[in-house]
Amino acid sequence: MGERKVLNKYYPPDFDPSKVQRRSKPLQMTVRMVLPMSIRCATCGNYMSKGTKFNIRKEDVAKERYLDCIQIFRLYFKCNNCSAEITITTDPKNSDYVVESGAKRNFEPWRADDEEEDKEKRKREAEEMGDSMKSLENRTLESKRQLDMDAALAEIKSMKSRQATLNVADMLDDLQSSRRSQEEIEKELSEEDEALVRSIFNRTSNHGLIARRINDEDIADDDDGYDFRSKRTKLDHEQTVSNPLGKDKVDVSAGSSNGKNIIFRSPAVRVSVKKKESSGVKVKGETVEGSTSGSAGLQSLFQQYGSEEGD
Repeated sequence: MGERKVLNKYYPPDFDPSKVQRRSKPLQMTVRMVLPMSIRCATCGNYMSKGTKFNIRKEDVAKERYLDCIQIFRLYFKCNNCSAEITITTDPKNSDYVVESGAKRNFEPWRADDEEEDKEKRKREAEEMGDSMKSLENRTLESKRQLDMDAALAEIKSMKSRQATLNVADMLDDLQSSRRSQEEIEKELSEEDEALVRSIFNRTSNHGLIARRINDEDIADDDDGYDFRSKRTKLDHEQTVSNPLGKDKVDVSAGSSNGKNIIFRSPAVRVSVKKKESSGVKVKGETVEGSTSGSAGLQSLFQQYGSEEGD
């Protein structure tokens, strides 16, 4: 039975290790890695997102090196839906991967910005390669841009430090005081405007008297009142004309003990009632006889009342 734990091996005296042939290694190596980008299978249209894990076969690309020193690798894996083979290779120049076959890379908007920045950088390096003045100008602009960024950063830091030392109660007090001062300023401005408008429009040019502006509604009310007063005056005038005794000749002694006549006045109708007296009694220098004078007075009263109703 052989030795289970081999500690010593026999080497013959004529053994030459340089003559021993190297054992052939497999060209592909299976590794476990995640998908570095989002792709779509060209066979079934399945989408595979970035970060999906695959068992990938890795091999060296023969006779292809970046800058003659960096090895380029080719990676093989299968679609997780239809098992179609997909091939990608490394891109050391752009620090990225390139899809060779079996799939299509999804659109990535940030890649365009990165490519634009790289293009500008290469263009600038090409310009500075043969022109020292252009290089100096670019460095000056870069230093100026850096100074502006430092100033903005310092301002942000100072603002943050001020905000850290602020107190909420003090902030509220400052806000209320500023609001109060703003209201006072607005009030003063409005008073000045009113005084200016009053001095310009509310004084007449003849005597300097204040003339108030009248609204249209007040004017309409005044017109209605004027029409009512004119009608009232006209009616009073007609009643005065129809009254044979006259307004001044009528004795106003309602309720007096010595009065012989009782006169009732109203805005529209005037009725005078005379007491019936015996024959031979004088009323204001005139002799009134019994029933004849009484009937004549009542007849004149009815005529007066009828004429006023007609009007």
